[in-house]
Amino acid sequence: MKQISLFIFFFIFSFSTSLADNQTDFLKWKNDFKNRAIKNGISEKTFDLVMSNVKFLPDVIKYDRYQPEFYEDTKTYISKRSSNKKVKKGLDFYNKNIKLINDVENKYKIEKELLLSLMGIETNFGTYVGKMDILSSLATLSYDKRRSEFFTKELLILLKLIDSNQIDYETLYGSWAGAFGFFQFMPSTIKNHAIDYNKDNYIDLKNPFDAYASAGNYLNNMGWKKNSHCFYRIKLKDNISKKYLNVSAKKLKNKKELKFFKKYITDYKKLDFVDDTLKVAIITPDKDIIPDAETLNPAYIVFDNYEIILKWNRSLRFALAVCTLKEKIKYEL
Repeated sequence: MKQISLFIFFFIFSFSTSLADNQTDFLKWKNDFKNRAIKNGISEKTFDLVMSNVKFLPDVIKYDRYQPEFYEDTKTYISKRSSNKKVKKGLDFYNKNIKLINDVENKYKIEKELLLSLMGIETNFGTYVGKMDILSSLATLSYDKRRSEFFTKELLILLKLIDSNQIDYETLYGSWAGAFGFFQFMPSTIKNHAIDYNKDNYIDLKNPFDAYASAGNYLNNMGWKKNSHCFYRIKLKDNISKKYLNVSAKKLKNKKELKFFKKYITDYKKLDFVDDTLKVAIITPDKDIIPDAETLNPAYIVFDNYEIILKWNRSLRFALAVCTLKEKIKYEL
């Protein structure tokens, strides 16, 4: 019993010491970052105004180390995010915003069911946009060493958007990773693709007008092809070389025309209606996260549109879930 108590004491002491060290180092980082921000054209007035209350958030580091994309198998991940309850909620949201969603679909050539699917998976149709202080989250991740440069760039972009009065900094509450609004845009995505659709001189991504138009504009700019294929689940033969099996979302490799892969697919006849000259890739998403996962199951043939969703979020399972929910909503519309 004494040994257990001693262990708990040392654990708490070590954690407290580590937290105190981080807080001290974070303040030093913030002072150094101020110089970098000013050199990047951000006014000292804006920096002092919006960064004065920024804090180191230990929970953000914890969330960064544990993400469901990296721990849930594909079946579990997809089923959680494409439930009948989710479909019903999407239909309810659509019926309340028919004109806006149809207008965005027509203007940007993006299916309404795709926009609904993305919003449903990202924020449960706007009911959970996140409560984290985005400035503190980005500052914490910028201070952290794992992906410091990426989050530093995102924080600088956000400060520039605030400095130019495009975004109201007091509304910036969202995800632990710094994503914001109904579709969880990172600052760089806001800068490059967000639209003030209702012409009120602010980009408000918690407003359906700005949010939907911005999502439609982003997908259109990325090259989404309306009414084209996303993925199909397939059964693979044992003789397929592992070099054709993609387990990482970073970059899909060994893409070939569909007709090349048909000899490796047991149930290829179900793909007879698909143009077999289209370039496709094969993914086996469980293999990189489940220690005892089968090498060939589950397997999917994925198309160009699937890769567009990967640009939105670099997760094989996320893209599968989006396209699954999209088809379920489409069936009910």
